[in-house]
Amino acid sequence: MQALRERIDCVAPNSETVLITGESGTGKELVAAAIHVASTRCGWPLISLNCPVLSAQLMESELFGHEKGAFTGADTTRIGRFEMAAGGSILLDEVTEIDLPLQAKLLRVLQERSFERVGSSQTINIDVRVMATSNRDLEIEVAEGRLREDLYYRLAVVPIHVPPLRQRTEDIPELTDFFRLRSAQRLDREACEFDSSARELMINYHWPGNVRELENVVTRASVLGGGKPITADDLGRWLVLEPGARVLSLSSAPASAPAAVTDSMHKPEEIPVGLSLQETERRLIEATLEHFDGHRAKTAHA
Repeated sequence: MQALRERIDCVAPNSETVLITGESGTGKELVAAAIHVASTRCGWPLISLNCPVLSAQLMESELFGHEKGAFTGADTTRIGRFEMAAGGSILLDEVTEIDLPLQAKLLRVLQERSFERVGSSQTINIDVRVMATSNRDLEIEVAEGRLREDLYYRLAVVPIHVPPLRQRTEDIPELTDFFRLRSAQRLDREACEFDSSARELMINYHWPGNVRELENVVTRASVLGGGKPITADDLGRWLVLEPGARVLSLSSAPASAPAAVTDSMHKPEEIPVGLSLQETERRLIEATLEHFDGHRAKTAHA
């Protein structure tokens, strides 16, 4: 983590384009946020766009905005993410998911820092720092024609690779404590504790879901810990111990959780590794609430 912090400190002061690569769940978005906060642009917004979730037409409108009547449903003029980020930074999450025709337009923005809204011929000049993330091997993407080579070189001015958590186990204790305290603050309760056996297991576990999985596990411990230290036995029920397995189960409650709760979950709901913290908490709370027939006081006590 120290090496990554030093790289962030080195990159942050300038406005060059940054390409952040690494497996899913390694914290690439957090790196981008840290770069923005440490930069001279921190007083202006950091605007993010999750590229895989949008169609090509919507993606163009989201990036560059559109004029009223530019297409069916464009009832008003709308500014895009680049204009929203003016003076600050824009983060293109999983940038390789952008279609090739739109990659050409993005290339122009990187080269000239200008664009036109959809349905307009007026050129808009912008001052914005561009950061992008990808969980793919970009050289393969270029070789197989899914990513323009010229766009790749424009994006990779300053490359930062975020290693998977299994390759930086020395970071696990610090990350665990950070997530413990943050969960405690959010849940308005004392921070959960992990005994030495649990912490040793966390160091030796392979973390297929990376930092995102660690965060979810610590959140689960915070919700279901019952005020007792989490042991390795408790933790083992929540981890994907078989290589290649990708699912955690709601029925895997710690030994300190009420036995009635775990006994009631005959058909455990599966929680995919990488689920958001809010969604993990919601599912856990709903399962406990269901067991107590909607009794909120009993659920809160559990």
